[in-house]
Amino acid sequence: MTDLVPPPSTSGKTLMERVEDALLPLINLVFLLLMFFIVAGQLADDPLPELPAAAQARDQQSPHADLIVNAEGDWRVAGEILEEDSLLSHLPEPTDKQPLRIGADETITMADLETLLRLLEEGGYEDVLLLTEPGA
Repeated sequence: MTDLVPPPSTSGKTLMERVEDALLPLINLVFLLLMFFIVAGQLADDPLPELPAAAQARDQQSPHADLIVNAEGDWRVAGEILEEDSLLSHLPEPTDKQPLRIGADETITMADLETLLRLLEEGGYEDVLLLTEPGA
């Protein structure tokens, strides 16, 4: 009895040699894509320029904080400088849902910050959130 489908012609190559021959174009394609992305990445090395409107908006934006402490140790609530005896009356009531947000200048000393935190603790604030800016 004869086979209906003739066996594939191997032209004398083993199965591994035929697989290697079939993979060679794929390897070449991957290599060319790799070279393309290496060259394209080096051409666009500079970051995109910042848009003027975005720079102005960032400069005008201040942190949304309930209390702001600057480098001189002044305590500001809604733009008004307050003293130790009137600070607690101008702050929002302490709640469990929303912690008090404090924006502190990067040059403030730990002693000034500790004085403020002790005053807030005496006023009933158990949770505070210290806002920081990422370093440049």
